[in-house]
Amino acid sequence: MIIDLSVSVDTETKSPPSTDLRVELTTYRRGPGHWQATAVSQGLHTGSHIDAPLHCYEDGGTTAEIPLDRVIGNAVAVDCTRVEAEQPVDVAVLEDANADIAEGDIVVLHTGWSDRSWGRFPEYFTQSPYLTPEAAEWLVARRPNAVAFDFFEEYCARLPDFTSEDFVCHRILLGAGIPLLEGLTNVGRVGRPRFDFYAPFYKIAGCDGAPARFFASVAG
Repeated sequence: MIIDLSVSVDTETKSPPSTDLRVELTTYRRGPGHWQATAVSQGLHTGSHIDAPLHCYEDGGTTAEIPLDRVIGNAVAVDCTRVEAEQPVDVAVLEDANADIAEGDIVVLHTGWSDRSWGRFPEYFTQSPYLTPEAAEWLVARRPNAVAFDFFEEYCARLPDFTSEDFVCHRILLGAGIPLLEGLTNVGRVGRPRFDFYAPFYKIAGCDGAPARFFASVAG
């Protein structure tokens, strides 16, 4: 069974407050019958997407350089659903989840936030749970292939005056070469802690992010 873990985007969808870009669609048609081609303009960090090290490091790798085996493979869901709006996902939350994280896993942090709040902007970003720097270091120590989020994990990104150095959790994870998978939803539908996870993404050369399609494959 395939379970879609991607959020939907439309012309009401916006990127994080740091850029605050709306999705724009331009439709082209030719007659006399139906023929349609649509162009899209959006920030690469909109909706379900992947972050590459270049997002936070001038000499960091690009999305096109991320091997697919870093974002496709065994995943483990970490139950963080006790965390409410504007609360931290900290080390205590991660340890209390008692998830069996193995080196090379894709770690999926599940709060349920996107299920409740996706589509409400800017509240989705400004009221989200967030990851602490200590929790980011805790994740790095477990050497995952990637880390996925169903919430807006960087607290400072909701603030209008943040600097590049304030992007602490991103810098910790991306600095360790760990791709970030942002904009998951429906994680609770998987119904098991371990599953096969897929995050194919748009292979754009020279970029810091790319749209992605997240999904799980589970038996039965």
